Amino acid sequence: MTDADLPVLLIVEDDEGLQRQLKWAYEGYRVITAGDRASAIDLVRLHEPAVVTLDLGLPPDADGTSEGFATLTQILSLKPDTKVIVASGHGARESALKAIALGAYDFYRKPVDIDELGLIVGRAFHLHAIEAENRRLEEAGGEAQTMLGAIVSGAPEMLKVARTIERVASANVSVMLLGASGTGKELLARAVHDKSPRHAGEFVAINCAAIPENLLEAELFGFERGAFTGAVKTTPGKIEQAQGGTLFLDEVGDIPLSLQVKLLRFLQERVIERIGGRVPIAVDTRIVCATHQDLDAMTASGSFREDLYYRLAEIVVTIPTMAERSGDADLLARHFTNRFAREYQVKVQGLAPDAIEAVDGYPWPGNVRELENRIKRAVIMADGKLLGAADLDLSQHSGERPAINLRAAREVADRKAIRQALTRTENNISSAAKLLGISRPTLYDLIKQYQLGV
Repeated sequence: MTDADLPVLLIVEDDEGLQRQLKWAYEGYRVITAGDRASAIDLVRLHEPAVVTLDLGLPPDADGTSEGFATLTQILSLKPDTKVIVASGHGARESALKAIALGAYDFYRKPVDIDELGLIVGRAFHLHAIEAENRRLEEAGGEAQTMLGAIVSGAPEMLKVARTIERVASANVSVMLLGASGTGKELLARAVHDKSPRHAGEFVAINCAAIPENLLEAELFGFERGAFTGAVKTTPGKIEQAQGGTLFLDEVGDIPLSLQVKLLRFLQERVIERIGGRVPIAVDTRIVCATHQDLDAMTASGSFREDLYYRLAEIVVTIPTMAERSGDADLLARHFTNRFAREYQVKVQGLAPDAIEAVDGYPWPGNVRELENRIKRAVIMADGKLLGAADLDLSQHSGERPAINLRAAREVADRKAIRQALTRTENNISSAAKLLGISRPTLYDLIKQYQLGV
C-alpha cells in the first residue's frame, strides 16, 4: 500500500512542537497538519480527511475557543461525515459539551496522552469506515448493515461468528445458536436462512418457551379437523409451513420431554403426522435452534434427550454477550441513536460525553436488546439535541468508563507472555527468548523492567 492509499488524518494544532509530535505518533495513516483555520479548510477541501484532531485554541484567538468552534463548524459543513476529535485546555468540560453539540465525534483534554488519543483516533477511523460502507450499501439498494445483512458490529468476536455463519449456511445441517437473551440469536438464524440455498423458502420462527406445553405440539405438528375440541379445520403446523425453507426453534431447551421424542422422530425420518392424523407427511425443512440454557447440563440431568441434542447441534455457534464484544457498546449506541432519531423524526443528534462514558461503563446484562430499548426510549423522551446519561437512566454509571491506556495494556500482555514462556521452558532464558521471538538481552531487559524474578 502506498502512502496515497492510506486513510488521511488531519491534525489542526497551532503549537508546532506538539504538531510535530502528533504527526509522527501515528502509523497506518497519511498525516497532514495545519496551524490555523484557513489552511485547515484548504486541506479538508483538498484531501477530504476521514478524521480530524482539532485544537480549539487557534489563532487569532489562541487563548479562547471561538476560532476553533468556527473551524469545527466549517469542516462539518463541508464534510458532515468527518470524525472531528476536539482537544482543548480552555474550560475543557464546557467546551467539549459545546463541541459535541455542534457535531464533533469525541473530545480529549490537554495535556495530550498520545496513546489514549491514538485509541480514540483509531476508533474514529473504524466508525468512519463502517458508516462509509453502510452508505455504499444504501446507495446500492441494500440494507445499511455491517455483517450478514442484519448485524451491526465492529467487534472481532462477532466477525468470527459472522464468518462461521457464512460457512455453515450453505451446508444442509442443523445449527444450534447458544447465547444469552438479547444477543441477536433470531437475527443470526435469519442470516443462516438468507445465506442458504433455501432462501427462497419460508423462514418460520417459533418460541418454544412462549407457548403452553399442551399447545406446543399442535403449533409444531398441526392437527386434523376434529382432533380435539375446537379443531374446526385441518391446520398445518410450523414444521409444514417451513417446507423447503427453515424452521427456527427459539428456546429449544423448553420443549417438554414428551414432545422431544416426536421431534426426534421427525429429524430422523423427515416425516410428521398431524395430531389426529394417520398419514405420514414428508417435510423437507432445515432446523436452526437457539437457547440460553446449558443443554449439556440438561442432557446430564435427563431433562433434555441426548440423542435429540446431537441431531439439533450438528453445528454449534456460541454468540458473545455485549460485555464480550470489544467496543460494540459505543458503536451500537450511536447506531441506534441515529436510527431512532430518523425513525421518530426527532431532533436528537447524538450522545453527550457522559452518556458515552455511561454506555462504556455499564455491563449490559440484557445485551443488545437492552441497549436498543434504552436508546429508543431516550430518543422518544429526550428534550435536548444530545442524549445524556440521565436520559438513558444510566447516570449512576457515567463515571465508570474503563481506563484506556495502551502502554498499560501492552505491559500486561508482555508480563503474561513472558511468564508463559518461562514456565514452558522451565526458566531457560535462551529457550524462552526463542519462543517469544526476541533476543536473550531483550528478554533479560524485560525481566528486569517488569521485575519478574527468575
